[in-house]
Amino acid sequence: MAEKAKQAEVESTEAVETKTAEAPVVSEAQANPEKFLKDFNWHNYEEGIDEVDDKQLQEFEKLVAENFVDTLDDEVVEGTVVHITDRDAIIDINAKSEGVISLNEFRYNPDLKEGDKVEVLIDVREDATGQLVLSHRKARVIKAWDRVNKAHETGEIVNGFVKCRTKGGMIVDVFGIEAFLPGSQIDVKPIRDYDQYVNKTMEFKVVKINHEFKNVVVSHKALIEADIEEQKKEIIGQLEKGQVLEGVVKNITSYGVFIDLGGVDGLVHITDLSWSRINHPNEIVELDQKLNVVILDFDENKSRIQLGLKQLSKHPWEALADTVKVGDKVKGKVVVIADYGAFIEVADGVEGLIHVSEMSWSTHLRSAQDFVSVGDEVEAQILTLDREDRKMSLGIKQLTPDPWTDITSKYPLGSKHTGIVRNFTNFGVFVELEEGIDGLIYISDLSWTKKIKHPSEFCAVGDKLDVVVLELDVEGRKLSLGHKQTTDNPWDKYETEFALDTVHKAAISEIVDKGATIEFNEDIVAFVPSRHLEKEDGSKLKKGEEAEFKIIEFNKEFKRVVASHTAIFKAEEIKNVKAAVKKQASQAAEAKPTLGDANDALQALKDKMDGKK
Repeated sequence: MAEKAKQAEVESTEAVETKTAEAPVVSEAQANPEKFLKDFNWHNYEEGIDEVDDKQLQEFEKLVAENFVDTLDDEVVEGTVVHITDRDAIIDINAKSEGVISLNEFRYNPDLKEGDKVEVLIDVREDATGQLVLSHRKARVIKAWDRVNKAHETGEIVNGFVKCRTKGGMIVDVFGIEAFLPGSQIDVKPIRDYDQYVNKTMEFKVVKINHEFKNVVVSHKALIEADIEEQKKEIIGQLEKGQVLEGVVKNITSYGVFIDLGGVDGLVHITDLSWSRINHPNEIVELDQKLNVVILDFDENKSRIQLGLKQLSKHPWEALADTVKVGDKVKGKVVVIADYGAFIEVADGVEGLIHVSEMSWSTHLRSAQDFVSVGDEVEAQILTLDREDRKMSLGIKQLTPDPWTDITSKYPLGSKHTGIVRNFTNFGVFVELEEGIDGLIYISDLSWTKKIKHPSEFCAVGDKLDVVVLELDVEGRKLSLGHKQTTDNPWDKYETEFALDTVHKAAISEIVDKGATIEFNEDIVAFVPSRHLEKEDGSKLKKGEEAEFKIIEFNKEFKRVVASHTAIFKAEEIKNVKAAVKKQASQAAEAKPTLGDANDALQALKDKMDGKK
């Protein structure tokens, strides 16, 4: 086989050489150089391809423009969903290849299907594998910002989806952008429940854009303010006093209720809500409640409108039955308490005053709070009734007998009783024997022995005291009492015990002006003048020094006792001198003394009594 191949090759070479030798080959350029140069394709020689006809080129460019897109990076184009897999959507944008977008970017649109038109951003024309990379999310953001900016510039109303609550407001999805809706921009009236707006689609106006931080602020309130302003002008122009309008409770405060009259706010003061007294407006109305109100007054600009609710109903005094008269017993509830009395609501909006003096027969001053409390149900008697001035006075004590009607039988003169100290005066103590029966104990009738400057030194308010009825004035409703009269007067006994010239032993208690004091017992405090403090040796008694004292003055009426120490030894000297004189006279009689001797003895006695040595 190898030999045959070699032989064939030799034969072929010989044949070629024979043919070449027979007829040499000549090229076209060599044969006709001029024609060759004229027909030479210089464009193909320089560009490497044949030149295309202009008409054909225009036709080709037209076909490309109609069927293909200029696939520049970061450009938003419209594509068609040609296929959907479990994870991706295949998008045709008429490029050399189709793009793939994750279905996560279409979560907002769960109804995406083949054939839908979607906006996409050409992220990368060809990745490492030659795949066209698209993004629907980025395309939405770019388009959304264009639309948001345009809406802000033109004031266009846009739709937004309220996604959730946040601090101070709500988060709203507008064209795929999360915008902030402040709580104050949700509505013209205060919002109490923000959750009611979550997951709702509402109309908004773009009011602010921060391009640096990519923040968008929207407002729903701005859409209705213009309409409200027009309504407000129309309503204000028609306002008249006495006009009845329907409104909605917008806000409740402690002093009144704000009513929305359709863009115009008015205030119903708490005193104009009800003819009855109320503690807070929420006892009468509640938020968002619709009700009719009457215009009471407004300022020149009609910007402050005063409204009334109770004025729409008849005044309770006008509805008060004609049969109600002075002397009737009525029942009611305590609505207000003051120091001077209590107001009782005997019917809705009809009140009467019970003065504190009409709550008890007691004559000493007390507060109304000592008798009743707010909310108490009480029974009273009508004392005065003025329908024209709408005033009524009531009394509670009139429902019980006047304790002074049988005072003489219950508290006769000289009778003993026990009372409670209610209050003091500078001159005595008021003691209550029973509700409505008070008596006065003068300060001089408190104690037989103690010198009292003020009654508070003797007793305290609330103390119980035994008393004796001293005087009784039924017409003047006055009762004079005594406390010391409940015991025997110890001065009757002391008058005998501390009689004149009686001698008692005691110590000096205090050195006072012009003398000293000594205490014989808890009742008897005697005064010793300075000259009566002198002792026998000529010195004076000092504080705490014990000695004998002679009573030289005793006054039961003024409770005055005066004692003397000096009188003790001087009286003894006088006694001794008298005894000596008597003895000498007796001896003289026996010895028959002369007249001169007698005179000498008398002179000596006189000198001794005068203190002469």
